[in-house]
Amino acid sequence: MGRFVARRLLQMIPVFIGTTALIFFMVHVLPGDQVRAMWGDKQPDPAQLASLKHKFHLDLPLWQQYVEYMKGLFTGDFGETLSGRKVIDVISEAMPVTVRLALMAFGIEIVFGIALGLLSGLKSGKFADKSTLVLTLILISIPVPVLGFVFQTIFGINLKWVKPTVQDSTDLQQLLLPAIVLGSLSLAYVARLTRTSIVENIRADYIRTAVAKGLPRRKVIVTHLLRNSMIPVITFLGTDLGALMGGAIVTEGIFNVKGVGNALYHAINQKEGATVTGFVVVLVIVYLAASLIVDLLYAVLDPRIRYA
Repeated sequence: MGRFVARRLLQMIPVFIGTTALIFFMVHVLPGDQVRAMWGDKQPDPAQLASLKHKFHLDLPLWQQYVEYMKGLFTGDFGETLSGRKVIDVISEAMPVTVRLALMAFGIEIVFGIALGLLSGLKSGKFADKSTLVLTLILISIPVPVLGFVFQTIFGINLKWVKPTVQDSTDLQQLLLPAIVLGSLSLAYVARLTRTSIVENIRADYIRTAVAKGLPRRKVIVTHLLRNSMIPVITFLGTDLGALMGGAIVTEGIFNVKGVGNALYHAINQKEGATVTGFVVVLVIVYLAASLIVDLLYAVLDPRIRYA
């Protein structure tokens, strides 16, 4: 196991370097001259322009800018915004809000997605199964912005159960509705994956053997059936955690949540390449960490899986 973890960590290095290089080059090439944009339509002072470009290494070739950025990144320095503020400070303010929202959505999709999938799989072909399939199809078909607007109108404006927009991004109660909207699409996929895996495994020989031995139904379902059916679900959940944090940008815009989406919106408008790159780098790290955790969970769920 230790050798496997070490090998996976080594494999992450070129992936991390490659993805950060791609994002860095895209962010720093497409927007144009970031420093020049600070003056808007006015003519900048040549000395100040040259000084700022030198400060942010923008007078160097692009590949050297990336090398300088990576040097700082491995020491925990994500650079500075054009206004002189540390990017790590911007990330530390916005990221906890988005992480909180994403984790709430993640919990909702795990609990309700697996529960619906298990119910649907055990009641295959019956009313509960058909109802679950219809519900998940509806959730998959409706775009998140539309679903967010519908929920906002019904529960926030008409029924007044919740506030239509988030006033305090640290209040978990106010984040509940955005979290439901954010996790709805993933919940549908989790339910369908769980249902398919349950239907496939419930006919397996080991389940018939467990039933023939006289094991309690609950133990057969939880210990044998559900545990062995979770591998495809865990695979999806591992990649979905990072996707939720990225998808939270849209949900945050709908519900006025002051998280990564709000910070990225201002960064893109102000052509703050370092800020955009910093947020994306954090998301890449989340993806890589989630991928490693998923690989390790395989052996926990299925003892037949062994790592050389």
